[in-house]
Amino acid sequence: MKAAYIEQTGPPENILVGDLPEPEPGPGEVLIRVKAVALNPIDLYIRSGLVAFPLSYPYVIGCDVAGTVESLGAGCRKFKEGDRAWASNQGLLGRQGVAAEYACVAEEWLHHTPALLPDDQAAAMAMVGITAHLGLFQCGQLRKGETVYVPGGSGGIGSMVVQMVKAAGGRVATSAGSSDHVEICNNLGADLALNYRTDDIPARLREFAPDGFDVWYETQREPNLEFSIPLLRKRGRMILMAGRTARPVLPLGSLYPRNCSIHGFAIFNFTAQEQEPAAMDLVRWIEEGQIRPMVGRTFPLAAAVEAERYLEENSLHGAGKLAGKVVISVD
Repeated sequence: MKAAYIEQTGPPENILVGDLPEPEPGPGEVLIRVKAVALNPIDLYIRSGLVAFPLSYPYVIGCDVAGTVESLGAGCRKFKEGDRAWASNQGLLGRQGVAAEYACVAEEWLHHTPALLPDDQAAAMAMVGITAHLGLFQCGQLRKGETVYVPGGSGGIGSMVVQMVKAAGGRVATSAGSSDHVEICNNLGADLALNYRTDDIPARLREFAPDGFDVWYETQREPNLEFSIPLLRKRGRMILMAGRTARPVLPLGSLYPRNCSIHGFAIFNFTAQEQEPAAMDLVRWIEEGQIRPMVGRTFPLAAAVEAERYLEENSLHGAGKLAGKVVISVD
């Protein structure tokens, strides 16, 4: 089978596209005929060696997958051959990745794909959707009627946060770096969408939420806590899920006297069972038409190097051209 893989960590050019043996499903595993793979920043960290997960070479890249069930290992009960399925959390903690024509995935990580959802969108919603849900509801304890701010509302996680807040009955403000991306945020349902290059963000946010924000879902890799924490309301929750090398100043005097809190998390610390409620809500909201996954740019499997380079330019180096997710098509 064709696959995108590495033999050692390093730059995007270390990715090879070639033939590997087709995997066979063991007990509890499902063989997926892969249709689409979505890339995430964690894929860049693993490939570069910044995150030292255990890797078995050749290591197939990619965490998020959507496709069709080809065959079942012993003990599988949730799926049957021909079912459409999606999954996240592959390529992590010793698991193989999914950027290949076929991938074996433990059944516990797989979810049924809604009938009308294309495979590229199913892959695109996987990690960002579950991450957004965990941050808002597991860590942020978001309740109906509360107010949320998320920067980067046209990005992968930001776009999911905007839509989930609205689906849960909240108010949401966001920002983006161009008029086109601001318009995307408006179309996703944001109550306030700002251009961080031209708008007075602090003033507009104070006007939108005079008493402060209940949840601040930080997506930036260099968060300014001196700016954001004073904009929380009493008992407000700050969610941090990015910025491995960041060393922001923490204004304690604005945090603890108002019973505010900071919650940091990484999706790979949650088990498949802990992530299942997030996946169930995602599928339900998709079927109800309340969430629309965003595919920003699609590359063929043969262009996996270019796909990771493009994501790296836009996520780590701030090119700002990407709205939604980078997807690799395996058809």
